[in-house]
Amino acid sequence: MAPLTPARRATGSGGRLGRVARAGLAGVAGAGVSALAQFLLVVIVTRTFSAEQAGTFFTAVALALMVAGIAKLDAGNGLIFFVARAKTYDYRGISGYVRAAVTPGAVLSTAAGVVLYPQLGPLALALPLMVVTDILLAATRGFGSMRTTVLLDGMLLPVAQLVLVAVVAAAALPYPQEALAGAWAAPYLVVAALAALSLRRRVPRTPYLPGTVRDLWRHTAPRSAASAIQALFQRLDIVIVALLAGPAQAAIYTAATRFKVVGQLASQGLAQAAQPRLVRALAEGDLQRARELYQVTTMWLVLLTWPVWLGYALLAPWLLRIFGTGYDEALPVALVLAGTMMVATACGMVDVVLISAGHTSASLANLVAAVGVTVLLDLALIPAHGALGAAMGWSGGVLAKNLLPLWQIHQRYGLRPFGRHSLTALRFRSWATA
Repeated sequence: MAPLTPARRATGSGGRLGRVARAGLAGVAGAGVSALAQFLLVVIVTRTFSAEQAGTFFTAVALALMVAGIAKLDAGNGLIFFVARAKTYDYRGISGYVRAAVTPGAVLSTAAGVVLYPQLGPLALALPLMVVTDILLAATRGFGSMRTTVLLDGMLLPVAQLVLVAVVAAAALPYPQEALAGAWAAPYLVVAALAALSLRRRVPRTPYLPGTVRDLWRHTAPRSAASAIQALFQRLDIVIVALLAGPAQAAIYTAATRFKVVGQLASQGLAQAAQPRLVRALAEGDLQRARELYQVTTMWLVLLTWPVWLGYALLAPWLLRIFGTGYDEALPVALVLAGTMMVATACGMVDVVLISAGHTSASLANLVAAVGVTVLLDLALIPAHGALGAAMGWSGGVLAKNLLPLWQIHQRYGLRPFGRHSLTALRFRSWATA
């Protein structure tokens, strides 16, 4: 890819940032609701069931999310790329891109569900719904709207899961695993249907364009492997803890690291809002606008998440008691988590920038390195240190995942997470300007 050159900044910078800010805030608001609902779900499970039962459930959910993350083949981000660029052509042929993105993921996840049903039970039935929902919601974001993602994925889904799991916990069933899995999986049916209806209203009915499938998967294929590795990276630690140290340690590790979803979802909320604009800026060679988006969103992430991590580090001895007896032993895990997430947040959306610039192969290599670091540290540390060993392995992987692309985008484009545009994030006009 040819080096990007700075282009003349378009007028209305404040308006652009205002739109990104409002969309990002909507994503973060949805992330906040989702994080709270997931946290309460973990509290209910850990306080109602034994550590072994809770750990078994958390491990099954982690495995299901990991498989769904692999099966979706990163088709959602591929759709965002093509939908965002197709605005210039009135979204001609986009319906064909949507079908090309959904079909392989639906087929692969269905096959995985059949194979894994003995291990996952009702969770296996939800795998195709999880994959299709993710792809359809990504397509709506390509049109520049965060509303559907926030309402369905950020609010409806986690709240419904919380309510149904709470009902199962209150029922005090003698063998709760199947019921817990069914309660967690059932809301995906409703969310998938609503996502399909929302996208149908946005996608114009235009003739199929020859080469659509080839174009989509030529761009997406390198990211498909990266997406699979990312899914492994996000959930593999819980599965490894369960295998090497038992379900009880998996429950302790899950409880102590539950707060990491706050930073991940906040970053995801801003990334979902900024990614289509980064794609356009880098495609047009507007390096100045890309630099502005990167530095402003990094500052927003720091402002939003650092108070959470500092508060968690200070209050962890008391917060961990919420999960029940025995979970306070995870204090060192909480401290590792807080420190690592502060460093990762300060790097900003480095991988999103790298992908938006078209360097999907470099992103893949970075993820492979991060997973390799995590697995090696996990295998070395978990047998002796249990949940703390897993936290240290995860920390090493997170640092590799963020520092490698940070170095790459600086070398290639001179982009840094902080600079003169960082101060823009502190001005109210950048949040409020229409």
